[in-house]
Amino acid sequence: MGIKEDVIYDGGPHIGDLIFNIFIGFTIIALPLTIGSIIRAIWSRYRITSRRVSSVGGWMGRNRTDVIYSEISQVVVVPRGFGSWGDMVITLKDGSRLELRSLPQFRELYDYINGKISKNAQTKSGSGSKVNA
Repeated sequence: MGIKEDVIYDGGPHIGDLIFNIFIGFTIIALPLTIGSIIRAIWSRYRITSRRVSSVGGWMGRNRTDVIYSEISQVVVVPRGFGSWGDMVITLKDGSRLELRSLPQFRELYDYINGKISKNAQTKSGSGSKVNA
């Protein structure tokens, strides 16, 4: 039997991102943002568990990335949608990045992930400062 894995979050991007981008999509200039938001809403899924962070995305959801907490060197979040959702960028020790766009509950998820990573990574992530917005 394997080690039990508790699911903290399992779902897609925040619905507000899609609604906002469809609304601004009526202007021709914002049309690429709207298309990106629609594709994200259809095929992006995020799963944060007690053992790893997983992201499924890309065209038709064909790209999957799994990251274990010991490989994370930094976590940064940026509030969006008046603080209702946010983007999270997870930097790995090898320098690659995993981007979770339009993540609901991003503050709570940031706090959870930050608690699972090394003290050095917490320092780089700025764990002493709370996310404001």
